[in-house]
Amino acid sequence: MTDAILSPVSDGKTLRATIIGGIAILLWASLALFTTWAQGIPTFQLLSLSFAIAALSGFIVLTCKGKKSLGKLKQPPLVWLLSVGGLFGYHLLYFIALSNAPAVEASLIAYLWPLLIVFFSALLPGERLCWFHIAGTLMGLGGAVLIVTKGQSLAWEAEHYIGYLAAVACALTWSGYSVLNRRFSSVPTEAVTGFCAATALLGLVFHLTTENWVIPDGVQWLAILALGLGPVGLAFFVWDYGTKHGDIQVLGALSYGAPLLSTLVLVLAGKAEPSWILAGACLLIVGGALLASIKLLRKH
Repeated sequence: MTDAILSPVSDGKTLRATIIGGIAILLWASLALFTTWAQGIPTFQLLSLSFAIAALSGFIVLTCKGKKSLGKLKQPPLVWLLSVGGLFGYHLLYFIALSNAPAVEASLIAYLWPLLIVFFSALLPGERLCWFHIAGTLMGLGGAVLIVTKGQSLAWEAEHYIGYLAAVACALTWSGYSVLNRRFSSVPTEAVTGFCAATALLGLVFHLTTENWVIPDGVQWLAILALGLGPVGLAFFVWDYGTKHGDIQVLGALSYGAPLLSTLVLVLAGKAEPSWILAGACLLIVGGALLASIKLLRKH
């Protein structure tokens, strides 16, 4: 069968998987708002509870599908190491970065992961890095810089090197997980349920050894539930599917939409003020995403 016959079907599946993966970016946009509602809950306690809800939701779905679905949780150790390392490792390193460096600089370094996804994707079989992938992602990075810094200058101080290094490791962890995940495309997305459960358990261990338990009030419980069902739940399932079967370079570029959408959500919720800097960041990120996606869009 010729490539001319195969490509329309293949392209259609790729677009669908890319759109599904993009849902994660929309869900991550609510992360900042829900986290503010859960303010007062210790970091690792919040992480553990959110991932526990994500895992519980996944187990309910798998149970409803039958015993065969539960069997999808049985995966090789290497898959567990990559996935749990990606999910928990990213959050652990991000928390370390924020604890040891100014939030602006640490967040900006950590948000190099979309750019790294695009560059690392060139190492995957069948993938080729084009100029518009690089240019579009750099535009997105520029928009992210505007959002995180609010147009102000950065202050890099040697005394915060531990935080900076943790932020670099954070970016490398999530980008590495996202790209390497494609090598395990045969692993069903349902297995993410188990990875979320393991992440919740690790979060609980860190919480019990470093924090004191805080009993959430009604609003905090609603925030935790929303986190577990959305940006810390479904988001990782659709991201798993997207990185395995979608256009990973486009997903990398689109990921810079997360801080933009997150800021817009905060503005709509009255937690942040609109500005010309936000408008400029919007143009850069949306323009960069369209540029990086030009090849996929032309096919449809």
